[in-house]
Amino acid sequence: MLDRITPLVLTYNEAPNIGRTLEKLSWAREVVVLDSCSTDETAAIASRFPNVRVVARPFTTLAEQWNFGLREAGIASDWVLALDADYILPDGFVEELRGLDPDHGADGFRASFLYCVNGVPLRSGAYPPVVVLFRRLKTHVEQDGHCQRARVAGTVAGLRQPIHHDDRKSLTRWLSSQANYMRLEVDKLLAAPAGSLATIDRLRKLIVVAPPAMFLYCYLYRGGILDGVPGLFYAAQRAAAELILSLYLLERRLPGR
Repeated sequence: MLDRITPLVLTYNEAPNIGRTLEKLSWAREVVVLDSCSTDETAAIASRFPNVRVVARPFTTLAEQWNFGLREAGIASDWVLALDADYILPDGFVEELRGLDPDHGADGFRASFLYCVNGVPLRSGAYPPVVVLFRRLKTHVEQDGHCQRARVAGTVAGLRQPIHHDDRKSLTRWLSSQANYMRLEVDKLLAAPAGSLATIDRLRKLIVVAPPAMFLYCYLYRGGILDGVPGLFYAAQRAAAELILSLYLLERRLPGR
């Protein structure tokens, strides 16, 4: 199966991450890095790998970047493995890919994630499963708040082995990214009919509930307290992200808005 998969990696200023991600993709005949015109060493690092082809495209939206990659970046393989630049494939995940039967069963596969802080795996990660492997011609990517969702025209199955999510970018960069992400999440929350929102999104709209609830969920319920300082750091990050979202919601309610 491995020779029928093209990993597609989206990047923008991912120099702290991209080398570690590409090192785990040496099994692929070709890896396409779709770079949103990075201003750091991302493209140079990626170009050092002999099986990597870098394609540059100015960023518009995540969904448009992914759909460009699937349709217009010269990928010829039937299957695509869609990866962020901080997704690290453990050996067990690659072996599971190797053993898949590409001609029978599912048209897409969903993977779970093991969240890491500076390489330390956490039991408390709250990153949801995502469709990462799919038949290219049966898949379209849609924007969903600050992220994207791969919509597969066919059956989607689950993979047993998790992917490691291990972002090594600075806290300053993380805070800047969250400000942009949460603004998009607020647009999504306010535009959606109330009855269509999941329970977690209805809680987020209450403003004062989500930040402390997310901290307690990650740190106590999910066992982050057993992960030491990385677990506390992660729980604080998730609470901070929800607090940023709450601030955007409050801003929309200010007089004169």
